[in-house]
Amino acid sequence: MPQALLCVLLFFGAYLFGSIPLAYLIAKWARGIDLRKVGSGNVGMTNVMSSVSIWWGIPVLVFDLGKGLLAVYAARYFGLPFYMQAIVGIAAIIGHNWPVFLKFNAGRGVLTTVGVAFAIEPYMTLILTFLSFIGIPFRQLPLTALISIFLVSLTTVLSNLPGLSVLFINDFGDQRIILALILFIIFLITPVRRMTVPISELGKKISRSEVMLNRFLFDRDIRSRKEWISRNTTK
Repeated sequence: MPQALLCVLLFFGAYLFGSIPLAYLIAKWARGIDLRKVGSGNVGMTNVMSSVSIWWGIPVLVFDLGKGLLAVYAARYFGLPFYMQAIVGIAAIIGHNWPVFLKFNAGRGVLTTVGVAFAIEPYMTLILTFLSFIGIPFRQLPLTALISIFLVSLTTVLSNLPGLSVLFINDFGDQRIILALILFIIFLITPVRRMTVPISELGKKISRSEVMLNRFLFDRDIRSRKEWISRNTTK
C-alpha cells in the first residue's frame, strides 16, 4: 500500500481514537456532571482533578497521553517516515480537541500533544515538559506549557547543532525541516483551540482583544483564575 494512502487511513483512525472523551465519561459516571459546564470547562485531566477527584485524573492522564503515543507508534509500526508519523499524531490531537462524539467541543489537547512529541523525540520532550512545570507554583501552567510546545518545534530545527544533537535520540536528516514545520502546526493547534470557543458571559464584559490575549496566555477569558473557575457555581 502506498505510504500516502496508509497515512490517510491512519489519520482518520487516529482522529476517531483521539475523539474518545475519557475525561467526560469519568465525570459523568463518577459525579453525574458535564465537564464542559463546570470548573474550567475543559474536557481534560486538570478539570477532572478539580471537579471530580485527583485520583480520577490519573487514568485521564494516561489515556490522553496514550492517544498521541499510540497514533505515532502505529504510523511508525507501518514504516512511515517521521513527518508522516507527526501528521497522524495531529489527527489524535484534533480528535481530542474537536471530538465527533461531543459535537466537536472538548479539551485543549496538551497531554495528547505531549504524547505525540514524546513518541517522536522523548529526551527533548521530557526536558521541555519538566520546564513547563515551572508554571505550576505560579498558576501559569497554560502559558509555560504553550511555550514548551513551541520549543519542541524550534529545537527540532536546530537538532543538528553539536550542542543540541546530544539531546536527541533520532537523527531526522533530510526530514528535519519538514518535521519541524509540522510540529509548529501542532503548536498552533493549542492557541487555535483556545481562541475558537464561544466567549463566556464574563468575557463579554471586557474587550475582545483582551479576551483573546487572556486566552492565548492563560487559557481563559479573564485574568482572574479564581473568578473563572467559580463562574459556573456562582449565581
